Amino acid sequence: MNTMKKIVFIAACSLLVCTSCVTKKKYLLAESGRLEAIGRGDALKEELVNCKDEGDRQTARISDLLRDTTDMGKSIRNYQTMLNTNLTEQEKLNSLLQQKMNELGDREKTINELQDMINAQNNKVKALLGSVQDALLGFSSDELSVTQKNGKVYVAMSDKLLFESGSAKVDKRGKEALSKLASVLNKQSDIDVFIEGHTDNKPINTVQFKDNWDLSVIRATSVVRILTKDYNVSSLQIQPSGRGEYMPVASNESADGRSKNRRTEIIMAPKLDKLLELLQ
Repeated sequence: MNTMKKIVFIAACSLLVCTSCVTKKKYLLAESGRLEAIGRGDALKEELVNCKDEGDRQTARISDLLRDTTDMGKSIRNYQTMLNTNLTEQEKLNSLLQQKMNELGDREKTINELQDMINAQNNKVKALLGSVQDALLGFSSDELSVTQKNGKVYVAMSDKLLFESGSAKVDKRGKEALSKLASVLNKQSDIDVFIEGHTDNKPINTVQFKDNWDLSVIRATSVVRILTKDYNVSSLQIQPSGRGEYMPVASNESADGRSKNRRTEIIMAPKLDKLLELLQ
C-alpha cells in the first residue's frame, strides 16, 4: 500500500513537472510573438510616417509641376501667338514680294518690247538712210548732204540747189532733187517728214519777205507744196516750219559759213505712235 502510494505520488509529481515545463515554453513563445508584433507595429508606424512624409513631398512636387506646367502653357500660348503673328507678317511679305516680282516681270516685258521697237526703229532708219542716199547719188556735197542723227535721217539741201538768192521759188535742179526724194517718201507711209527752212543772219526786208523768219517759213512751205502737189507725198505725214537764222550749222562771220546756214532740211523719222503708246 505504501509502495502504491509512492508510485502514484511520483507519477503525479512527474506529471506536474511536465505540465509546468510545457506552459512556460508556450508562454515564452507567446511573449516572443507579442514582442515581435509590437516591434512590427512600431516599424509599420514608422513606415506609415515615412510614407506620409513622402506623400507630402510628392504632393508638393506635384504642385510645383502643376505650377510649372501652367507657366509653360502660358509661354507656349505666347509663342504660338507670336508665331501666328510672324506667319501673318511673313504672308504679307510674301504677298508683297510676289506683287513686286509680278511688277518686275511686267516691267521687264515692257522693256523688252521697247527694246524690240527701238531696234526695229533703228533698222528702219538705216534702211531709210540707204534708200535716200541711193536716190540722191547724182548730187554733189555742195548741193546736199545726207546724214543720220538721233534716230532720224537729215537731208540738208543748200539754197543754191533749191532757190535763187532772196527767192522762195524752187528752180529746176531743186525740183529734180525733190522728185527723187519723193520717190522714197511715197514708199514710206509710216514715217514723219519735217521740212525746216534756215537762213543766215543777214537781215532781209522786201515786199515779199519781212524778215528771215518769213523767208525761212515760205521756203519750207514751197518745198512742201512741191512734194505734195507735184509728187504726191501724203500731206498727212509732212509739215513745214521756219527756223530763220537761229539754228546755224556754221559761223556767219564768213561767206562760206553763211552759205552753209542757208539751207532747207528735210528730216525723216519713223512714226513713234506705238512706242509712245507703250511708254504710257
